[in-house]
Amino acid sequence: MISVLILTHNEEQDLPGCLDAVAWSDDIHVLDSGSTDRTAAVARRCGALVTERTFDGFAAQRNAGLQLPFRNPWVLVLDADERPTPELVAEMPAAIAAAPPSVSAFRIRRRDYLWGTWLKHAQLTPYYVRLLRVGHAHYTRDINEVVQVSGEIRQLHAAFDHLAFSKGITHWMSKHNMYSSKEAELLASGEATHGASLIQALFARNFHERRVAQKAIFYELPARPLIKWCYMMFVRGAILDGPAGVMYSTLHSFYEFLIEVKRKELLRRRAGKPL
Repeated sequence: MISVLILTHNEEQDLPGCLDAVAWSDDIHVLDSGSTDRTAAVARRCGALVTERTFDGFAAQRNAGLQLPFRNPWVLVLDADERPTPELVAEMPAAIAAAPPSVSAFRIRRRDYLWGTWLKHAQLTPYYVRLLRVGHAHYTRDINEVVQVSGEIRQLHAAFDHLAFSKGITHWMSKHNMYSSKEAELLASGEATHGASLIQALFARNFHERRVAQKAIFYELPARPLIKWCYMMFVRGAILDGPAGVMYSTLHSFYEFLIEVKRKELLRRRAGKPL
């Protein structure tokens, strides 16, 4: 009833655990973007169907994945460091069976972990649209991509786990250094702040439309890194997650700092000013 799509790049370490967690599916696809380690070999050894594609953007890669020849009408989209819980595995078939044709996707809670601690309070965006009716979804935005769904989106109760720091903080920072460069480009071009509507941010019916508008407004705030740290720590309550919550908040604040520094550098470069 449910196919699985896993997107990979050099995921030899994390892929086996992900494949073990989705062994219940009769149709597992791995879309690999040119790994130089044993990712493809690990996937094939576990019985997954491997497709290799040159990476040309996060949204484009996910959209290419959605075009694969799935055996089932629904697909669960995962990264290699994510694991559906047994509760989610049990809930998904029942939810699909009860869903009318108007339902095209399900939103699922993602639980991020650092140092073995679930970042229950620190995590800013706990819900992600990951269970999709094939042919009814499309990804947009090149970084921190957004899924557009043709049809109704419902929410499941169970969660999937995200081992965001499984490769260590150095790897996390390296990845977010790249993300911050792309975010800075969107911000400098004005694309990231397009649609910064307070009405949309508060009252849009679609959850992801609200999130996009909220992020656009956030990008226009002064002292964003400090605001984000204080918001995560004391409004969201990251401090209640202990040392892991404090570290997570600090890392995300630094990520915002990188975006802003790179944005200013881009604008100075385009204006012909010295760097």
